[in-house]
Parts: sequence; C-alpha cells; structure tokens
Amino acid sequence: MQRKLNLLLLLFSLIGGAIGYTAGEIILDKWGGDWPRIVVIGLYFGLLALFIGLGCLVAEIVSPRLNGPSWRQRYAGTSWKLLVPATLVMVFVIGLGLEFAYEINAGGAKPVKDIALVIDNSGSMQETDPDNGRYTAAKDMINRMDSDNRVAVMVFNDRTNLLQPFMQVKNQAAKDKVNSEIDGLEATDGGTDISLALSDTMKHIQAEGNTGRGTMVVLLSDGFSDVDLNSALALYKQKNVQVNTIGLSLVQADGSTLLKSIARETGGQYYDVQNAGDLSVVFQKIYNDVGERTLVTERTGPQQNSMVYLILRVVSLTLIGAAIGLALGLIFDNRYLARSFGAGGVVSGLLAGLLLEFGLSGGSVSDSVIRLLSCLVLAGVLALFTAVIPVKESGKLESGLQRPGSAGSQTGFAGRPKNNSSRGF
Repeated sequence: MQRKLNLLLLLFSLIGGAIGYTAGEIILDKWGGDWPRIVVIGLYFGLLALFIGLGCLVAEIVSPRLNGPSWRQRYAGTSWKLLVPATLVMVFVIGLGLEFAYEINAGGAKPVKDIALVIDNSGSMQETDPDNGRYTAAKDMINRMDSDNRVAVMVFNDRTNLLQPFMQVKNQAAKDKVNSEIDGLEATDGGTDISLALSDTMKHIQAEGNTGRGTMVVLLSDGFSDVDLNSALALYKQKNVQVNTIGLSLVQADGSTLLKSIARETGGQYYDVQNAGDLSVVFQKIYNDVGERTLVTERTGPQQNSMVYLILRVVSLTLIGAAIGLALGLIFDNRYLARSFGAGGVVSGLLAGLLLEFGLSGGSVSDSVIRLLSCLVLAGVLALFTAVIPVKESGKLESGLQRPGSAGSQTGFAGRPKNNSSRGF
C-alpha cells in the first residue's frame, strides 16, 4: 500500500472535466428548455463522468503508475468495455434521481407553470407607451418560456378582453400564435379598472387551472383605480397565486402604492419602470424568478434562500462526486483505487456543491464560469486523492512478490486472486 500521484492522470482528468463541462453546457443551452430538466441534468453529470473516466483511463494506459503494468497488459480491454456503463450510464441515473429530488417543492407548493399576462390598454397608454414597448416585452417573455409553460394574455381598460386563453407554448409555432394575437391589438380609449382586471383574470384561472400547476400573474398598468384589496385578492391569496406588478411611468403616488400593495399581499414583486424600453428586462427578470431550480443553476423564487435546498444541493453534488470516484474504481477493477477515488469524490463533490451554492448569481457568463470551476474541482481533487489514501497496484500479489512463471495475479473488488483465464470483479 503506497501513496502515489499520477500527474498525467491528474492532467488528463482535468482535461476530461473541461470537455465534459463543454458537452454539458451545450446540452443545457440548446435543450435545457425543451427536454425534461431531470434528463438534462442527468446527462450533464453523466457526460462529465464519462470524459473524466476517459481521461483517467487513457492516462493509466500511457503511464500505469497507479494500477500497475499487469493491468495494462491483460485487462485494459475490459476497462474500455466498462467505461460507458460505469460512468455515463451509472452517473446519469444517479444525477437524474438527485435532480428529481431537488425539484420536489417543500411544503407542497406547486411549481409555477402557468403565467397570465394582464396588460393595461387604456387611453393613457397612447402617451405612456406610444411604441407599444409593453407588448414587445410580453412577446420576448413568451419566446423565452419553456415548452411546459402555459400562457394567457388579458388586456384591459375599463373593460377586459381575454386575448389568449391559457395555451401551452410547446414549440415556436405555439409561441408565434400567441404573439400574432398580441400584434393584432389596436390602441383603445377608456379608463383603467384594475379591480375588474383582477376579478376576470381569477375567473379564467379557476376555469382553466390545473391542480398540479402553480400560476403567476404579471400585471402592468400606468394608472390608478379604486380597488377593495380584501375582496379582490382573497382568492389569489387562498390559491397562492402570486401577482407581480409593474408600474409604467407612474406620476400618481396612489398608483404605485396600489400596485405595491397588490404585489406585497400576494407574495409578488413590484417594479417601477420609467421608460417603456426597459420593460423587456423587467419581464425577463420576473420570468427568471418564478422559482425554477436545478443542481447547476441559480435557485430563484420563494426557495432562493432555503436552507433545505442549500443542504440538498451540497449533498447531491457530494454523492455525484462519490459516484464518479466509484466509477473509476469499477473501470480499473481495483478496490483500493475505488476507495481512494471514492473518498476524493466525496471531498471534491462537497467543494463543488459549495462553489455552486454560493457562486451562482444568475448571470449567464458568471454562472458558466462557476460551473466550469466546479467541474474542474470534481476532476482535479478526485485525482489527487491517491496521494492521500494509499493504493496498491493490482498487478501484484498481496505479498508483493511475483510468482515464477506467471504474469502476476490480480486483486479486484472481491479481493480474490485472479488467474490468467478469468477476469471477473
């Protein structure tokens, strides 16, 4: 039993981690909004494990410092066969399961999947927003929605018009249909009746709602109207429907006070916007903060600062790190390496989990850098642990002596000597 360090393996493991990160980021970017998130995150970690394992396997074949030359001569072929099932498949399944657990809403809260856009179309809007920036922002938000979202569009002045009932935006064609309805809107006269807009929106939510889906409302207005908040918001609070409000170019203090109260009492946020050109940013922020979360992205919404999800993320990454370490032991069929890499995987996973938990901020570039660092930590710390926990070359006998006339015996996970004719674990 010796403490060893294969610098080539460390280098190739880091390279594999970087390649795995790149492959995972491509999947996250291109299909993160279309495929089920548990599948995307499972693939993210499965590919990371595959390329780390590939790097370590190639390094040991080139320089078999840890597993011994006998392994390279006799069993490297079997290690190639074990590479994909031990890394990609096993870690994919584990990552998928952990992501599923991470997405379970604590306390029985429903994930927000239905979004109702309630937009002021009163006469005053012709001066407040003459270029219809509010509708451009709404369409931008719809175009960014995930395929499992449903959207409804309500416009109002002193009356309401259900422009688009709840419809799943499962593809771009569905999004284009909703956007074409918005494009067909014409400017109208009339006053602002926020109370009626809230009432009619709730009626539609009740008529079209799904018991397994949470609902959020985005209400935009530039005016004020008399609203009995107790009666207008009673059902919203009862059904946990969050109302986010946007005040556009408000000059009346009463208007901003009303919108702030609506947001506060329903658990939403109020946004004061002076320039209609800034609405797209606000709409996107509201959508980003609906409470979506994965193991590799920022946690937003009501659970953003949850200690439960903080612990769950760190524990999940620790288990994924341990799984990658175990996968390397399986590839090499060496229980000593499995123990060393497994312990290293626990430490590297813990560090990667803490890095993700406290480093992710919601910025696309900065979060990508944090994920890269986390992948490199998983790959690098794991590979260093053979210098911490002693390992034994699998091409030597327990006594360390070579048997005359033999190529050496192998000690695998079962601890049984192996002859030239049997492989086994």
